[in-house]
Amino acid sequence: MRQALDLSARAGDGDDVPVGALVVGPDGQIIGRGVNERERTGDPTAHAEILALREAASALGRWRLTGCTLVVTLEPCTMCAGAIVLSRIEAVVFGAWEPKTGAVGSLWDVVRDRRLNHRPEVYAGVLEAECAAALRDYFRSNHRG
Repeated sequence: MRQALDLSARAGDGDDVPVGALVVGPDGQIIGRGVNERERTGDPTAHAEILALREAASALGRWRLTGCTLVVTLEPCTMCAGAIVLSRIEAVVFGAWEPKTGAVGSLWDVVRDRRLNHRPEVYAGVLEAECAAALRDYFRSNHRG
C-alpha cells in the first residue's frame, strides 16, 4: 500500500484526484501500475485501477489476472469493481473508503455479489488514515471533483 500511496502523489501533482493502484502478480512482483489520469488524458475510464489492470494484462499477455492482487489507495467505483470481477483478480486491497461512489462495500458491493461468476477476496482499510489524508489534502487545496 505504501507503494500505491507513492504512486498516488503523481496524480495529485496535476488536476487528477490522487489515487494510485498496482497489481501484484502471483510471484509477488508488481506487474501493473496506474494513477488517475482522467484530467490529463480526457479519458473518463482512466482510473488508476483500470490503468494498472491494463498494464498487468499486457505484462502477462492475457486478460485473466488469476492469482493477482490489486492494491489501490481508494475504494474502487462501480466501473473499476466490474473490471476487477471481469479480470478475475484474486484479491483487492484498498485504503480509504469512498462513501459516495464506492462499490466494494460502501455504497455497493459489486465484487462480492453472489450473482456474479467471480468474487475476489477483499481487504479494506489498509493504511486507511494515510490514504484518506492524501485525498483530504488534495481537496483542501481548492481542487474540485
